[in-house]
Amino acid sequence: MTTNDTITATGRTTSNSRITSNSRSASASRTSPTGGLAARGGGSAVPRTPAAARTYELDRRHVFHSWSAQERISPMVITRAEGSWVWDDYDHPLLDFSSQLVFTNLGHQHPRVVAAIQQQAATLCTVAPQHANAARAEAARLILSHLPDTFEKIFFTNGGADAVEHAIRMARLHTGRIKVLSAYRSYHGGTDLAINVTGDPRRWENDHGAAGVVHFFGPFLYRSPFHATDEAQECERALAHLEQVIALEGPGTIAAVVLESIPGTAGVMVPPAGYLRGVRELCDRNGLVMIADEVMAGFGRAGRWFAFELDDVRPDLVTFAKGVTSGYVPLGGVAITGPVLRTFDDRAYPGGLTYSGHPLACAAAVATVRAMEDEGTVAAADRLGRDVLGPGLRDLAARHPVIGDVRGVGAFWALDLVEDRASRTPIAPTGGTSERMGRITAACRVEGLLPFVSSNRIHVVPPLNISDGDARAGLAMLDRALGAAEG
Repeated sequence: MTTNDTITATGRTTSNSRITSNSRSASASRTSPTGGLAARGGGSAVPRTPAAARTYELDRRHVFHSWSAQERISPMVITRAEGSWVWDDYDHPLLDFSSQLVFTNLGHQHPRVVAAIQQQAATLCTVAPQHANAARAEAARLILSHLPDTFEKIFFTNGGADAVEHAIRMARLHTGRIKVLSAYRSYHGGTDLAINVTGDPRRWENDHGAAGVVHFFGPFLYRSPFHATDEAQECERALAHLEQVIALEGPGTIAAVVLESIPGTAGVMVPPAGYLRGVRELCDRNGLVMIADEVMAGFGRAGRWFAFELDDVRPDLVTFAKGVTSGYVPLGGVAITGPVLRTFDDRAYPGGLTYSGHPLACAAAVATVRAMEDEGTVAAADRLGRDVLGPGLRDLAARHPVIGDVRGVGAFWALDLVEDRASRTPIAPTGGTSERMGRITAACRVEGLLPFVSSNRIHVVPPLNISDGDARAGLAMLDRALGAAEG
């Protein structure tokens, strides 16, 4: 495997090599969710099921995959899913510690969400966005009920990237300025503007010098760009750096600061206490719009409805997607506060989408939010992080020297894997992978664990309602996989 590959949640490369974890071991075995023994196999020894074989053949012939060198991938076929489990092309169960791309917050096939989609389809499948419909109106009301009372309306989009695009457009029109500041360690989406606002290496080949995007360093104590020795010092120096960037770029030229409340695929870097409040103060002082990207961290992932609540801050605009429907139907949106909203009272907003507020998606959102309310999902995620995932991952770190850092909150965690703890040298480069990282990923798959792997990190991001038993089983699988790869 080359060092230019990027590993995705499926354990496949997305660039220049076919990942070793795609192979299966015919001799390995594991216990299925129903208690039976499911033999792990692969290649010609254990053929794919006929239906999966047909799916794989059609996929490789006709489907163009994102973030991938098309001839160097071998995608896993998912044939069915339930709760925290998925089944692969060989009908083997895998514990989904990735929540796919960190969006199945309620797990797979939640009956209330599935029933809501079915009922909506039987009533009103689709309608143009200029017309009101009950699902969209109720979805907006429910989402706003979990936001500060400064937020008044929701603009619905099809996903997270276009939510970020529209939030930036709103901020630019509201302020009459062009520049947007965003952090280097960030991901905001794959569309043209969103990818330029992104700070991680996925931006590089897509960046054509979009006008008005300026990057800065956010706080990250483990790999501090500020030579800080503790969280308080990291916070202070990161804010001083941002203040200097604003001053040197010219406050009167800047429309907004956009940042993930907790950077997700860049490394699950929970900001130190006071950082988001400090950004809010800098925005207020300089007349900037504060945009909180909650696409991944929102809807319970961080043990709060929205991750910015951890620092008791109120942004001007909030973008969301993923967990709002548990990913069952694509939906995103922008939550808008009064001052920004007033800009468009008598001035037409120059933007829209054909499927904005799509009834099926909004019905899924209504069912998802109501299920989370009734089932106490957000509190459960908070407890899961404090009582199960946090302690369990720190225990793994005590026994596996390859783990340099454990960080996270709620059901949102990452293991930073290093060559040695003294140097903190990553075992894979940023935006790439390595032979060692491939071994670890492959060992997870052999154990029956579907991880989310990015660069030198394993992100532990299971469904928020995963049972303690399944969560602990996943940690045990990860423990054995790390041991096998080390051996």
